Amino acid sequence: MEWEFTAEQVVKGDVDYGLEQFRRDLGEEVRLNVASADELQQLCAYNLIYDMCYALATDRKLDEFLATYAYDPPSCQLLREVEPLMSGNVVMLGAILQRMIMDGVEAGMSLERAIDEAAARHQAAVAVAA
Repeated sequence: MEWEFTAEQVVKGDVDYGLEQFRRDLGEEVRLNVASADELQQLCAYNLIYDMCYALATDRKLDEFLATYAYDPPSCQLLREVEPLMSGNVVMLGAILQRMIMDGVEAGMSLERAIDEAAARHQAAVAVAA
C-alpha cells in the first residue's frame, strides 16, 4: 500500500492512522490483487498475509512464522512470494503498534502495561474482524 504520510508521522502521532484503518486498507489491497478468487479464498489470503505482517512487525522471523504453516505448503509458498512486497505494510503496522504503546505510556501506564494493553487492543480488533 501507499500512503500520503509516513510511518514516522504515525509513530509521532502527527497522523491519526490506526489499526482498524490499516486492516481495512490491507483487506482492500488483497481483494484487488486476488480479484479472481472467491470470497472465502480472499478472506483466507487476507488472514494469512495480515498474520505474517503482524508477526514481522513484532520482530518474528519469517521462517519462525512459516513453521506454524509447515502442514500447508501452498500457504507457505504464497507467504514467501508476497513477503518482499509487504515490507512497507510491515513497517506501517509496526508504527501503528508502536503508537498504541506510546499512547498507553503517555496516559501514565508502565511500559509493560502499555505493551499488554496494546496487545489486548490488537487482539480485540482481530477478533471483531474474524
